[in-house]
Amino acid sequence: MLNGKKVLYSGMQSTGNLTIGNYLGALKNWVNLSDEYECFFMVANEHSITVRQDPAELRKRARALLTLYIAAGIDPEKNCLYYQSHVPAHAELAWILNCYTYMGELSRMTQYKDKSAKHADNINAGLFTYPVLMAADILLFQSDVVPVGIDQKQHLELTRDIAMRFNSIYGDVFTVPEAYIGEVGRRIMSLQEPEKKMSKSDENPNAYILMMDDKDTIIRKFKRAVTDSETCIKYSESKPGVSNLIDIYASCTGKSTAEIEKEFEGKGYGDFKLAVGETVTDVLVPIQQRFADLEKNKDYIDSVIKNNAEKASYFANKTLRKVQKKVGFPELIR
Repeated sequence: MLNGKKVLYSGMQSTGNLTIGNYLGALKNWVNLSDEYECFFMVANEHSITVRQDPAELRKRARALLTLYIAAGIDPEKNCLYYQSHVPAHAELAWILNCYTYMGELSRMTQYKDKSAKHADNINAGLFTYPVLMAADILLFQSDVVPVGIDQKQHLELTRDIAMRFNSIYGDVFTVPEAYIGEVGRRIMSLQEPEKKMSKSDENPNAYILMMDDKDTIIRKFKRAVTDSETCIKYSESKPGVSNLIDIYASCTGKSTAEIEKEFEGKGYGDFKLAVGETVTDVLVPIQQRFADLEKNKDYIDSVIKNNAEKASYFANKTLRKVQKKVGFPELIR
């Protein structure tokens, strides 16, 4: 608890443009939850380097991501938005937690297996211990709640295991976090292969909608979205393409599945795809305009980065000092 509220923690990697999957599945939820919780939202640029990055491009994308947080509606005065690399406590706590995490636990992480397959020429130790750094991110801020997608639940379970293991040895040190999974828009799928999650790293650019795509691009991609040989707009496991479009439309409009099926009763896929494209455009254009305005205000973004790094460091260091004392590290004499 902080200031009478539970602490909510999350972050995104600064490795490219966000998709509507990132927005509808995570960022939109963050905005909605920011009044209810004391929120820390990280730009995860330390996690990003498990895969080789162009340094200048990584810096550019980190700033763009933090700016996009604000453009999407997250208030940097009420919430803490910061770069992971600006808070050294992340890496310091990760090293300590590495010593309380077992090799077998890390070897079972499915994302390690997936990324190892994709980057066979760079299977580095950071890729293997990535979940421990994620645990440090969460536990540093005594987080009560962590919004996670279904594909990240395994990492949060490991975080909980590490926290409980440490607490069982040293007492009540860490808050054991709970998962928060949004009911709508929690998993937006590929427009071309609706059995798999939408990803900005997909080789087919028609498979995803980027938050910075213009209207014509958005409409064109939705027109090319994979559906099926039928024509009815109905939510069903046997119709993954159409069901994905219904999820996207529901997330943008707030309408229920039943309302959407009734709205498009008797209409074909062409009409439905166009309506989804128009609705997504209506959601994204104001964010794009706000982002463009913020990018021009360098001094403001710089002040957000500086002030929030100080705020994040203050809370992170409180936890780190407590952990260091528990494991037997001497206090720094000032």
